[in-house]
Amino acid sequence: MNFPSTRPLPRTGTRLRLVCLVAVPVLALSAACGAGDGGGTEKVDAIADAPAAAEPNTENTQNTQNTENTAESEKKPGAGSSGKSAFYDAQMTYVQCMRAKGGYPDFPDPKLSGHPDWSKINEIGSRPGRNEGIKGGKNRACVDELTAVSAATPTIDQQKAYESMLAHAKCMRDNGVSRFINPTMSGGNAIPGGDPSPASPVLDPQSPAYKKAEKACAPKLLDGLDGMQ
Repeated sequence: MNFPSTRPLPRTGTRLRLVCLVAVPVLALSAACGAGDGGGTEKVDAIADAPAAAEPNTENTQNTQNTENTAESEKKPGAGSSGKSAFYDAQMTYVQCMRAKGGYPDFPDPKLSGHPDWSKINEIGSRPGRNEGIKGGKNRACVDELTAVSAATPTIDQQKAYESMLAHAKCMRDNGVSRFINPTMSGGNAIPGGDPSPASPVLDPQSPAYKKAEKACAPKLLDGLDGMQ
């Protein structure tokens, strides 16, 4: 009777199956690690490529605010200089009255500062028959408007006014008007100089010498003081 051979079967197939079984988890693990590496790289790259949050542009913001503030200021007439604007408006009302009712159709506009242009006013008043009413209009037709101008006139520093008129008086004497007197201070107010006898004038503002000196010395007077001495 032939018995089956007891010689062990070759273990090649078993060994191969074992190798395969071992290899599969390793490959699976490698694949998983590979996938993990790839995914991690993509995430890092994605984070690196993400644009940083834009910082606020403070300069542009400031410029925008400045533009808005400027535009807002421009909407307000006379913003920052309402006093000067009111003074100029009052002067223009007076000028229009002088032209329409005061008997001086050629009465000059005020300066941009609002102060009267005394050189032109005095020139008109120096003409024959034109001096009466040069202040307030003929028959005092524009006295109310002139009073409103006085009320709106900006306050002048009296010490500075005095120093300005003093420099002007000295300049007038240096330029040939030898009898032009200095201003004075009284009760904290500057009193104009000029003709030593206003009630009975000894200076002739219409003489060529006086006009020449007046023109040369005009810059010595602060705005609003011309015509006061």
